[in-house]
Amino acid sequence: MTDRIAVPEITPDDLIHTIENDDDIQVLDVRPAHRLADGRIDLLPEDRFFNMVVSQVMALQDPGEIGIDKNRPVAVVCAQGRSSQHVTMFLNEKGYQARSVRGGMAAWMMSGYPRDMAAPPGLDRLTQFDRVGKGSLAYLLASDGQALVIDPARNTEPYRKLADEIGARIVGVADTHVHADYISGGPALSAELGVPYYLHPSDNAHVYDGTPGKLDIAPVEDGSVIEIGRCAMDVFHTPGHTMGSVTYRIGDAVAFTGDFLFVKSIGRPDLGGKIDSWTGILWNSIVRAKETFPDSMAVYPAHYSSDSERREDRSVWATFGEIRSAGGPLAITSETEFAEWVKAHAASFPDAYRQIKVINVGLMEVSPEEADELEVGKHECAVG
Repeated sequence: MTDRIAVPEITPDDLIHTIENDDDIQVLDVRPAHRLADGRIDLLPEDRFFNMVVSQVMALQDPGEIGIDKNRPVAVVCAQGRSSQHVTMFLNEKGYQARSVRGGMAAWMMSGYPRDMAAPPGLDRLTQFDRVGKGSLAYLLASDGQALVIDPARNTEPYRKLADEIGARIVGVADTHVHADYISGGPALSAELGVPYYLHPSDNAHVYDGTPGKLDIAPVEDGSVIEIGRCAMDVFHTPGHTMGSVTYRIGDAVAFTGDFLFVKSIGRPDLGGKIDSWTGILWNSIVRAKETFPDSMAVYPAHYSSDSERREDRSVWATFGEIRSAGGPLAITSETEFAEWVKAHAASFPDAYRQIKVINVGLMEVSPEEADELEVGKHECAVG
């Protein structure tokens, strides 16, 4: 029996690093074209992204017919990282420099790429985890050997890995709200580590019929304080996207706004099916934030919609003053005008969001494969 030939691979995190550091890499996606709408690797220029199904690639005498450049490395991606291995071997036999994306698009969608941020007073470390496939952001805060994770995805390995690397013990997990676009890793990580899971109690229920959720939460409300090492983080209730939506603040330095406030938009108030009442509640939260947040406060959201929301170092955040001066919904001065603006920008959202909310309050369980299907595509949590 001959030994199985090892197929060269590249991890999603390494691929992100390679693309963002201007390496001339190409991507060949070997899934059917209709699956690109569910999510694709879109960080690189269009002239370096190619799509052709496995059978067609393998039938080519010259893979150059696809358009890929023999002198540039190419990352091959499929759904789960299996069929891409066959294509990778085929391309390398033809003289190309190919690597298979480990875990495929399923792994790409779950990747949480770490970016270190400037730590505010009280913290030794602040890391933003960028889930580029989803446009979602999570955070790890560390102080005096203790750490807190905010808005984690269900792949909790990146947070645990970083905590181990910096010698910090995760002492709590916090969600800014019950998410609709992805399955939270908060409850599972909390149970695994035996640490509190912080959530506003208004979100521990089925939003559509009021059935109480089954989450084991450490309830927070307006004015609550969460301590991490020498850092005291206070809770600022910002309902409207959900009734339990909160912003976690560290003094006047930073605010983790979840889906309340993004760099270029706000969280939509219609995902609970109560757009009229929740729009007014969201308006009140915005007014209160405008009266309370200093312009210098750094806003760290849970989502972004495009690269235009990134800083030069690829991190996603803005000062509250920058957000206000950009206009948009924060420039609106009357509740009536705001309600009209929201309705004018209203759009449909995936049916899966209803099911994800049920899962996120502990009323349903799904397999990892079912979770992958529910979470496909970029988030649609913003209005505007």
